[in-house]
Amino acid sequence: MVLRKHELEVKLRDDSRLIKSGVLRNEHPLDSSEEFDEFIQACRRGDLKRCQELMSAGVNINGKDNFDYTPLIIASLCGHYELVQLLLESGVIADPDSFERERAVYNALNNKIRNLLLSYDYSKTADPLQSWASYITSLLTREIPKTSDITLTADDDNFHLHKFLLSARSPYFRRKFVEAPETPTWRLSSSIPVEAFRLVLRFLYLGDLPRELVGLRSAVAEEDVFKGIDKLCNQLELERLWEAVLSLNDRRLARQRQQDEVRLAQAQVASFFKDTVLKFKMYVDPRKVDEIKWPHDNAIFANCILRADADDEEEEDSGSGSNHLGIPIAVAPVAKDSTTNGANKPKRSVLYPVHKAFLIRSPYFETMFSSEFMEAKDKEYLHIIKVDCTPEVLEIILRFLYTEKSDCPLEFALDLLYASDMLLLDKLKTKAAVAISTLGNGDSNALEDITRVEVGDLKRQRQQQKQEADVEPINVYDVIRAAWDLRVQRLEEFAARYIANRLEDYIDDEEFVELIRESASRIKSRQETDTIELLDDIRYYLSERFRLRFDGDGLEDMLEEDEEPDAAAAEGLSGAAVDDEAQARQASPAGDEQLGGVRTLDGKLVEDEFASDAVNYQIMLEKIDKMLDRLGLDA
Repeated sequence: MVLRKHELEVKLRDDSRLIKSGVLRNEHPLDSSEEFDEFIQACRRGDLKRCQELMSAGVNINGKDNFDYTPLIIASLCGHYELVQLLLESGVIADPDSFERERAVYNALNNKIRNLLLSYDYSKTADPLQSWASYITSLLTREIPKTSDITLTADDDNFHLHKFLLSARSPYFRRKFVEAPETPTWRLSSSIPVEAFRLVLRFLYLGDLPRELVGLRSAVAEEDVFKGIDKLCNQLELERLWEAVLSLNDRRLARQRQQDEVRLAQAQVASFFKDTVLKFKMYVDPRKVDEIKWPHDNAIFANCILRADADDEEEEDSGSGSNHLGIPIAVAPVAKDSTTNGANKPKRSVLYPVHKAFLIRSPYFETMFSSEFMEAKDKEYLHIIKVDCTPEVLEIILRFLYTEKSDCPLEFALDLLYASDMLLLDKLKTKAAVAISTLGNGDSNALEDITRVEVGDLKRQRQQQKQEADVEPINVYDVIRAAWDLRVQRLEEFAARYIANRLEDYIDDEEFVELIRESASRIKSRQETDTIELLDDIRYYLSERFRLRFDGDGLEDMLEEDEEPDAAAAEGLSGAAVDDEAQARQASPAGDEQLGGVRTLDGKLVEDEFASDAVNYQIMLEKIDKMLDRLGLDA
């Protein structure tokens, strides 16, 4: 342990020296912005919803505050397991050799968080774009299905490449392909060694550069390869390539430059995606879709079209492109029906010109284009493929396939969950589940930290939660059924916790009763000894909601107490006085707070919030038992 600590201290000093000299980038910079301070405070509270919102807005999850704390260390120290999990899944740096990860592990409030941190390593968390970059690199050698649309030839070597990616990565290629988008082959200059072309292409496709630029059996001198790389850097406007080549012998510097290049490539592809796929999407009447004819040789290099249908609730501009791209933009206007309610609402189809090279990141599309389906066969114009989701959801999916970005508003998260399951995009499906369980969480997670707030804040917190319950951000019944249909354990747990923290709003709802019946029926050949899984989870989180705040404070005694008028009489009040006081408080509920009392769910008056929660917990359990008796279920 002492040796391990000494090694970390030496590494920390070395890294600090390299960072000060400007050789290495500080991965945990000081962040004094208001957004980061708000993020740190949300991490202290364990506010999943606010943390997710700030992360989606671009807050630096690896920054440090003025006290040298990172969000991961704060969340670990304060015991917020779900927040630690969210940070790790979102790409927070957790390198096992880093001082920051060691601090987070050492300061973890409990073993559950400590084990979670130890189960993650650098390859999983420090570079969230790693899988995206690896996929881009694989396009260099992928043959099935065929996605390349240009071949670069040099002597006996052929490189099957992609105009979209080359145009996004190099201004030189972009200008050349705009001038001649139909070009199928390109002859490389014989004055530059093939080894230099191969290394440049590997750089453009985000592959790791080899330390040895020339193989043992190569007939080309290393000096000639260097000269060829230098010439290509100038011609293709790739200044960063030369810096990457010079840093090959320094492992940490090479890794940093590779990370920087991947982030730059993501931004380049995202920009090109916006200027092509999104810019030239088309709004058409579904009856006119078959009239759309997109040529193969178009200047945005699209090789198929995705279609999504939606209700046409507002007017859209149906022609946003220009004819010089070789794409027919003139589209018949959407027909307007006289009836606009319900199923008779006018429909619209939205068409997106896309690229197979990115679509096949989905196993669904990969199988479609690799098999004997009609979409895999050549035809005069581009295939139009309908996807069963709304245009908004399809755009989220496309943005993820092209750039790995997946910001998902809560209103689209459930639809995205089903669509990503259909397209076999497990990573996006998980992100949709995370969005639902964080953005839909509200402040209910703060109940776990109820013992850390002042008693005077309890009433305000409960009133705020009550106001939030009046306008639910999600339909929790739909979430539960989606979790069952798609087997998403995370959502089952979230829904159970969500209901438990608001059970008084659901327990008398007939739809909730029907949901419990459905949960019971999910067990085939149900026996008397079988439990109801959803109800078990709700009971657990209900217990967690109320009992945690009374830990060590005599909850069992409070549950056994009977609230009778005799208790007041024992303090010197007559029975009549007690009746008068009760009637006065019933007539003026607003006076309860002034008199120091709190009403429970059954209308009784108790002395404070603690006693109220003790009684309410017992009331909830009794209501659950009555509901089970009514359903004829034993759980």
